[in-house]
Amino acid sequence: MIARFGEVPAAGKKYIRRPGAYAVLERDGQILLTYQDEPHHEFQLPGGGIDPGEHPISALHREVYEETGYRMSKPRRLGAFRRFTFMPEYDLWAEKVCTVYYARPIIRLGPPTEPDHSAHFVPRNFAPELIENSGDRHFLIKALALI
Repeated sequence: MIARFGEVPAAGKKYIRRPGAYAVLERDGQILLTYQDEPHHEFQLPGGGIDPGEHPISALHREVYEETGYRMSKPRRLGAFRRFTFMPEYDLWAEKVCTVYYARPIIRLGPPTEPDHSAHFVPRNFAPELIENSGDRHFLIKALALI
């Protein structure tokens, strides 16, 4: 059973399962977060959806690069959670199944390529309070306890 964070599924709504991979990226006491301007103004763990046929680790590397401009070290799995949410950019009610990994940002190749995203290093003790998604926040705190 995968833990659920956030809203309870709404009765009568049809949710589409959307697997995703996300990363806690730590370097020198700083956490690399992505800030998404649209459709929600919020700090998030870098990551996103796994395309059909795509390996989760390949998706994670792709998403981290798109949202931060960084390449990362070999990721280690921390765990998974699910949440039920509306994704306005896809006009979709989704059951997001989020697998979270720990890695280190290695080298910045350029700015984020994903529209409306920017990369930010924040002090590790300040990062959890910036994250609105309770599942992301849970795994960030879990990772911080391990490092």
